[in-house]
Amino acid sequence: MHRHPRSRTRTTALVLGTAFAVLSTGTAGPSATAATAAHDTVSHSFARAGAEFDVPRDLLVAIGYGESRLDPHGGRPSHANGYGMMHLVSNPRSHTLERAAELTGETPTALRHDTAANIRGAAAVLRSYADRLGLDADDRDDAGAWYPVVAEYSGSRNESTARLYADSVYDFLAHGVRATTTAGEAVTLRPRAVRPDRGRYADVPALDEGGSAAAGTLSTDYPPALWAPANSGNYTVGRTSAISAIVVHVTQGSYAGSISWFQNPDSNVSAHYVIRSSDGQVTQTVRDKDTAYHARSGNPYSVGIEHEGYVDNPAWFTDAMYRSSAALTRHLADKYGIPKDRAHIVGHSEVPNNDHTDPGPNWNWSYYMQLVGGSGGGTANLDFPSYDTLRSGSTGPQVTAAQTLLNAQGFSAGTADGVFGTRTVTAVKAFQSARGLSADGVVGRQTWTALLSAGTKPVLREGSSGADVRRLQRSLTAALSRTVGIDGMFGSGTAQAVRDYQSSRALTADGIVGTATWTALQSGR
Repeated sequence: MHRHPRSRTRTTALVLGTAFAVLSTGTAGPSATAATAAHDTVSHSFARAGAEFDVPRDLLVAIGYGESRLDPHGGRPSHANGYGMMHLVSNPRSHTLERAAELTGETPTALRHDTAANIRGAAAVLRSYADRLGLDADDRDDAGAWYPVVAEYSGSRNESTARLYADSVYDFLAHGVRATTTAGEAVTLRPRAVRPDRGRYADVPALDEGGSAAAGTLSTDYPPALWAPANSGNYTVGRTSAISAIVVHVTQGSYAGSISWFQNPDSNVSAHYVIRSSDGQVTQTVRDKDTAYHARSGNPYSVGIEHEGYVDNPAWFTDAMYRSSAALTRHLADKYGIPKDRAHIVGHSEVPNNDHTDPGPNWNWSYYMQLVGGSGGGTANLDFPSYDTLRSGSTGPQVTAAQTLLNAQGFSAGTADGVFGTRTVTAVKAFQSARGLSADGVVGRQTWTALLSAGTKPVLREGSSGADVRRLQRSLTAALSRTVGIDGMFGSGTAQAVRDYQSSRALTADGIVGTATWTALQSGR
């Protein structure tokens, strides 16, 4: 392996102390299993694994931080089917989980769920790559020599994306890390001067230096963005609908890992843009004019923006990310004439016929929308494929929707902040009493139906369109407890839903929404 010349006198990765004996091989027997480290802290697990496999402890921490912010996510898989702090992967193109099991003797279950085993497994995989690439004992003491190993650990077959991954890890080494685990333990990586020895990757252009197979380096749709195209099987060229919405996602994985996943032909997923947590860097992977596979029914008419991180960990949602994403969303809204409100800028969870939860309760919609358009939070999204039962203590976008509707009808729920508190309970009870419903303060099917249908009573029939049709479709979705497509177009599906509602409420089942049907809906029937 070609390397730049360097002194054979180096600063070792860290002094582990006499408590940990460095083994001369890359494998270990049962005595070194994670069971012996079951009560260790995460810091001790990093040090123990580093000593066992002769991998710099700081490098392990930097990789883990980049992959997960040192959060094991309860053993739940990432978008790429990766597990734990170190993101050991099991998918059709990457098998670091299985390789770790082979090298360590740990079971796949332990590697997925036990943090000490997961860290140990990653160290074993890294050491196996180092051995294959020819790193000797002196090389292994130099964190900079591990650069090609880290690039390989990325799992990306695109060399520019692998370099992006490795560069991120070495940035964490240079700037340091201080993270708090889910158990409350502080794990520290002090800043250190490390000269990455890129080896063959020195000749691989970085994404911001032309590292793309496409003709251009940067996006032609959004000039600040880098361009790293997704695999052609993960999107459709062209669109069947005009762009009319922007969908906010969270990757459930790392920035470079997500870009790599979109380049994997087995993934069958993509998004138009991906945004990095640490500094807001933007990479485009699908052209605006093409249909990315990111939101099922929303794909034809929306642009998908992925944000690095996990929905259950707010540490990923940095100010740099919010500002960068808002600038992109503002650009897209201006370019395609998309209203800067919460009816058109939505989360993945808010797109009809989707089962995802991102961006989740930790995403600050109010702040984000202020950055997008200075609207103080915009108009709340009211369109959902189903309406959950809400009560005191509930949180999330449906609570925001209920609060917005209550406020609009003159029943003050206070700020529409997505938190079902005492003031919201009082407003719900007052609304229920005014509509002749049981005043229990719980927003169930009847209360949702009454709230969503409130307003004027225009005559609507097949062929009608507009905001009143959307209001009708929302209220039918709640009343019938089934999804009625909320698109503002009174087609055959909406007509059938109207007839079903009318029939079940002993109304004339003619499919025409007049005063009687509106009155029934607005009374919560």
